[in-house]
Amino acid sequence: MLIDIENIYSAAGRLRGVATHTPLMHNINLSEKYGANIYLKREDLQVVRSYKIRGAYNKMASLSAEELAKGVVCASAGNHAQGVAYACRLMQVKGTIFMPTTTPAQKVKQVRMFGKEWVNVEMVGDTYDDASDAAKVFVETNESVFVHPFNDVQVIEGQGTVGLEIFKDADFKIDYLLFAIGGGGLASGVSTVFKQLSPKTKLIGVEPLGSPSMKVSIENEAVTTLQQIDKFVDGAAVKRVGETNYEICKTNLSEIILIPEGKVCSTILQLYNEEAIVAEPAGALSVSALDDIKHLIKGKNVVCIIGGGNNDITRTEEIRERSLLYEGLKHYFIVKFPQRAGAMKEFLENTLSPTDDIVFFEYSKKTARERGPAMVGIVIQKREDFEPLTQRMNDSNIQFTYLNDKPELFEFLI
Repeated sequence: MLIDIENIYSAAGRLRGVATHTPLMHNINLSEKYGANIYLKREDLQVVRSYKIRGAYNKMASLSAEELAKGVVCASAGNHAQGVAYACRLMQVKGTIFMPTTTPAQKVKQVRMFGKEWVNVEMVGDTYDDASDAAKVFVETNESVFVHPFNDVQVIEGQGTVGLEIFKDADFKIDYLLFAIGGGGLASGVSTVFKQLSPKTKLIGVEPLGSPSMKVSIENEAVTTLQQIDKFVDGAAVKRVGETNYEICKTNLSEIILIPEGKVCSTILQLYNEEAIVAEPAGALSVSALDDIKHLIKGKNVVCIIGGGNNDITRTEEIRERSLLYEGLKHYFIVKFPQRAGAMKEFLENTLSPTDDIVFFEYSKKTARERGPAMVGIVIQKREDFEPLTQRMNDSNIQFTYLNDKPELFEFLI
C-alpha cells in the first residue's frame, strides 16, 4: 500500500479547524430520478470552494521550519493555487504562485484574496506548462519547496481526509462512490481510505471525454502523456497524471467513466436550477456519470463528491451553449437565401415549426450574387424535432450546410 491510512488520520488532525468538515447531503431529486439513495459530499462548501485546501495545507504542515522559511511554490490556474494561497496565509508562510497569463482575472483575484500579503502571483506564459516550467526554475534558484497539485504523498493524504469524513458521516453501507479524476490526487486519497475501511464499495473515477489521461494510462499499463486535450473541464483536464496517483488508481478503482464535456454542462445547469448548487465543471463530473450506471444503482446507496464550486460567471453562456449542443437542441446552418424580397418570410412560414426559435442570425446581402449566405442558429424543443426541421428545408428546396458536425468550421464561425 503506497499510502498508509494512519497518515490520512494524522492529516485529518492537522486539518481540524482549517478545512471545513463538509456535509454529506441526501439529494431527493437525484434519488427519485435514479431509484437510488444519492448523497452529495459538498466540497464546494469549503472556504476556498474546493477540496484542494486539504492537500495543500497538509503538505505544508508536514514541512520543517527550515523548509517553510524558504517559502513554497506552486503552478496552477485554479483551485490548487487558491488552496496553497490560503494555507500560506494561515501558516504565515511566503508563497509564490505561477499562473499562465490566460488565467481569468476572477481566479487571479481569488488567489490574491486568499493569500493576502503572504502570496506573490507571477503571470507567466500562455499555458499551464509554461507556468510550471517557470515555477521549477524558481524552486531551483531559491531552494523553495514545490507543492505539487496531485503527485505528492502528503497532498494525497490531505485529499484522503474527504474519504474519512464520508465514511464517518455515512450511517449506511456505501455501495458506490464516484469522484472526478484530474491528476489523481483526490481519487488516490479517497480510494485508499475506502479500500481499507469499506472494501466492498465500488470506487468509480470520472474523467472528461476530452482528457482521459488516467483511463488511457491504465489501458496502456504505463503513465501516458496525452498530446491534445479539451481544457474545458479545467479542474480535471490534465495531459499526464501523477506516477504515484497512477499506481494507486490502477489498483483501487473499479471503473473509470468518461463524460462528454457537453453533458457536464447539462449537469452544471441541472444542479444550479434544481438544487441551487454552483458546481464547477470538474465538480459536476461525478453526478454526470450517474446515467452511465443507472441500471446498476437502483435501490443502492451512492455518494457523489462535488469537488468544487469555483465557476466563473463569465462562462455561463458557453456552458449553456455546450449543453444545448450536446442535448441536440441547438443547430447551426449556413442557409443560402435567394436574394429577393420575401425569401426570409417564406423560410419562416414554410420551414420553422411553432416551437422552433431562431437565436442567431447573421446575413449580409451580396448584390452581385443570385444567392446570399446567412448563418442561422435554431433552438428546437426536443431532439426528435431535428429531422422534421431538415426535411422541411429540403422540401422547400432550401440550400443549406449543417455546421454542428463540422467542428473546424463550426468553431471558427461561432
